[in-house]
Parts: sequence; C-alpha cells; structure tokens
Amino acid sequence: MKKIEANKNLTPEQYDVLFNKATEAPFSGEYDVLFKPGTYACANCGTKLFASATKFDAHCGWPSFYDALPGTVTFIEDNSMGVKRTEVTCSKCGGHLGHVFEGEGFNTPTDQRYCVNSLSLKFIPTKS
Repeated sequence: MKKIEANKNLTPEQYDVLFNKATEAPFSGEYDVLFKPGTYACANCGTKLFASATKFDAHCGWPSFYDALPGTVTFIEDNSMGVKRTEVTCSKCGGHLGHVFEGEGFNTPTDQRYCVNSLSLKFIPTKS
C-alpha cells in the first residue's frame, strides 16, 4: 500500500486521528447520529469507504457500519492497550479510521461493527 501525504486542509484533530491513531471522545463526532443517505469518504484522501445503508446505531458513541465498500479498507492486527483488536485503515492513504469488531450480537448481515472516528470521515450526501 502506497501511503500518501496528509491533506493540508485537515484540522489538527483530524491529523491526530488519521496519522497518530488517536480516538475522538465518544458521542462527540458529527457523524455519530447522522442517518442521511450518502457515502462516507476518507477525510484525508477522499476515497469512498462506507455506504450510509450499512450504518447503524450501536449506541457506542462513534459512527458504526456493518460493512465497508469492497477494497477500500485494510485490516491490521492491533495489540495495543493490552487487548487484541483489528484496526481499520484507508487502503489508499493508510489513514487510521477506527476498529472492526465481530460477534458482538448485533443483528447485522455481517455480524461486524466498524467503529469509526467521525474525524476520519467526510460525508457526501446523495443528490436528490
């Protein structure tokens, strides 16, 4: 995967999440409770990552999706914080998006929850 430079228009908070793997505070992100038709793209490079049709309210404080658009995300084993998790990054620029969890009992087609930072995303509404 070829990593690209950080977009110069990112806020310091976005840069911290995307390139330093920070996590925004729960229930603070602008996309946590947004449920409009559209697509969620990487805030750094603009790659479309998640369709709004796969978004659901997991009541965790971060935007949650049950699937990503094919070929748009990369999975990386993450053993930080003393726990085994799977990090999700943008396949194009390598920006940190969040983590994916399986088998949590959510009634979704994939039984997965992509827990994503709002700061790593840009919402593109469907044109009506």
